[in-house]
Amino acid sequence: MSTPDYSEAIAKALVTFFVEATEMLEQMEQTLLALEDAPRDPELLNSLFRSIHTIKGSAGLFGMAPIVGFTHEVETLLDQLRSGRVTMDGSLGSLLLLCCDHVGTLVKLAREDGVDAELPPKVSSKSDELLSALQIYLPDRTHQEKQTQSPLSQDNASSGASATGVWHISLRFHKNCHERGIDPLATIRYLGSLGTLTLSETIDESVPTLGELDPEKCYLGFELRLATAVSRKDLEGAFEFIEDECDVRLIPPRAAPEEYIELIQSMPQDSSRLGEILLACNAIAEKDLHRALAVHHMESIDSDKPKPLGEVLIESNLVSPAVVDAALRKQTQGREKVEESRVFRVQAEKLDALIDLVGELVIVCAAARNQAEGNPRLQETTQHMGRLVEEIRNNSLSLRMVPIGESFAKFRRVVRDIANSLGKEVRLEIEGGDTELDKLVVEKIGDPLMHLVRNALDHGLETPAEREAAGKPRECRLCLSAQHDSGSIVIRVSEDGRGIDADRVLAKAKAKGLVAADAQPSLDEIHALIFEPGFSTAESVTDISGRGVGMDVVRQNVEKLRGRISIRSARGKGTDMEIRLPLTLAIIDGFLVRCGSAVLAIPLENIEECISGAMVEHAEDSGVISQRGVPLPILDVAKTLGIRSSATTARRSIVIVKSEGFRSGLIVDQLLGEHQTVIKPLGKVFSKIRPISGSTILGTGEVALIIDVNELVRCARGGPRAPPPPLDTPSAMTA
Repeated sequence: MSTPDYSEAIAKALVTFFVEATEMLEQMEQTLLALEDAPRDPELLNSLFRSIHTIKGSAGLFGMAPIVGFTHEVETLLDQLRSGRVTMDGSLGSLLLLCCDHVGTLVKLAREDGVDAELPPKVSSKSDELLSALQIYLPDRTHQEKQTQSPLSQDNASSGASATGVWHISLRFHKNCHERGIDPLATIRYLGSLGTLTLSETIDESVPTLGELDPEKCYLGFELRLATAVSRKDLEGAFEFIEDECDVRLIPPRAAPEEYIELIQSMPQDSSRLGEILLACNAIAEKDLHRALAVHHMESIDSDKPKPLGEVLIESNLVSPAVVDAALRKQTQGREKVEESRVFRVQAEKLDALIDLVGELVIVCAAARNQAEGNPRLQETTQHMGRLVEEIRNNSLSLRMVPIGESFAKFRRVVRDIANSLGKEVRLEIEGGDTELDKLVVEKIGDPLMHLVRNALDHGLETPAEREAAGKPRECRLCLSAQHDSGSIVIRVSEDGRGIDADRVLAKAKAKGLVAADAQPSLDEIHALIFEPGFSTAESVTDISGRGVGMDVVRQNVEKLRGRISIRSARGKGTDMEIRLPLTLAIIDGFLVRCGSAVLAIPLENIEECISGAMVEHAEDSGVISQRGVPLPILDVAKTLGIRSSATTARRSIVIVKSEGFRSGLIVDQLLGEHQTVIKPLGKVFSKIRPISGSTILGTGEVALIIDVNELVRCARGGPRAPPPPLDTPSAMTA
């Protein structure tokens, strides 16, 4: 029998740890920022504690001592926050954010240098500095431990004996305890010699199926009640030699709620009901639970809104509120565990490969439909195959769609830190966070958004004193929003700051030679100058901005994603940066048209309807038609793109499209119908043709170019789009 490669298994487990630890640290950061608005929220505090506890436990499995040692102190403080012994405030929140960053540094070093590598002196010094800062918030632990003991246990410790009482003992033996010579039954028999066992319940939840059961392993646990007069010290002595082979919980007679809470927290995470959890830790007698359930049942018959079982238990003085709260949290964790079990990780490379294969399948399916012409039975088969391929395509693309809110949430920390460093009061608002788009687009838009946010914080927003002098509230508003529009996603970075000084921008541009000295550009053209390389109006260079790099990179990165960026601003009212991007970079629904000798694909999301007839001839002469009483501008696609006309042009048609809120008509030679369009990148020859966003391969083997409708309409107008409404109109900031 071959020996398993444990080193490979450990390496894979380490990769999983590093990924999950990074995600948990990001979650911790967002939770800490949320706690600034709700410092006593128990769900947030528990989530924070669970994250650091999981990182600590997982790091301990791999022997990452620096991470374990540091996170242990953070965990201790978070436990104090949960219990209310320490109160969250601004300075503590800042300290915990720094601790979160430092854990991230430790995780990164472990990933890059190895789990056994020594910390660099600078990092080790940072650990000591943060640990010293944490000690300020931690009370004396010896005193704290004494306070958390129940009165009975303190008496036992001092006197060495007590009157007979019933102890609850929770035992969970490790699977390999038999190999160490441990007999669980011998332990239980010894406990019986110390008093009277009034309850002995076997816990078999860890027993596997018969095919997976190893007779040399121990899968059992025990819940015991022991009536005895011995002290805690003597009872703990019963487990002195087996403490490394089992997990023991001792709950003394008349135990304090903390004892039950600790036991509940140590229970396995499943979706048990509230009553089952309380019974499992012996916080309530079974007959008392049945009595409470009867009351709860009667209320649900007599009332539309019966009291929850937890409230019934508390009002009946059967269980303390703290224990009920702990059981409810354990129940919630169990449900979350069930939900998590439905989700599994897939490597991005495998998902990308699947999308590529689906794209090739779409092309082959189109070729099969062409070859099936004249064969009705084969046509029926290819049509059915086409529907299946379309479903596969949609499901495959949905796997790569993620809500942009996760990316937006990461800016909370950025806004907080930069605003504090600049002495500005900023409220970050996030709208449309559930808007989904391609994961690849989300990843690549992160850097441009970062530039825009930092630029808004540094240049756009004023200090509290400046805002008060201008009659504005001290607190600035910065909004990140996303929404779908005509097959695209529109992302906006809006703020209510000082706005762009167009005169100053124009003067700076003329001084740099970007604009002729006697030129009088429009407001949109002046705003567009901000994206020129090296352009900056900042008086001084800071660590945030002012070097003249960034905004040109923003435009370049957005255009690489087949998107566009535009600005609208009003002096003293604020600035709105708008990025318009395609939803996906892989496959879209298209509509094929023929213009002259070329076949073009128009994204189906942009199309409203198609018309033909005498109206087309009128449009060719006047450049406008009246559709249902509304004038509609018309452009000839072939002429706009410089495509040679065909000698045998059939009756022409007009495709009505919607572009950035405007409706236009595109004159084409022939309508060819819908087509699943697999987007292929353009070569260098076509990279400068703005109205063309990509290409696709047809079933005939022809290459069709994909039209960027928005850019085509802009080119036909001869410049930038029509100016948007002023910022002081109601539709400006919500459009």
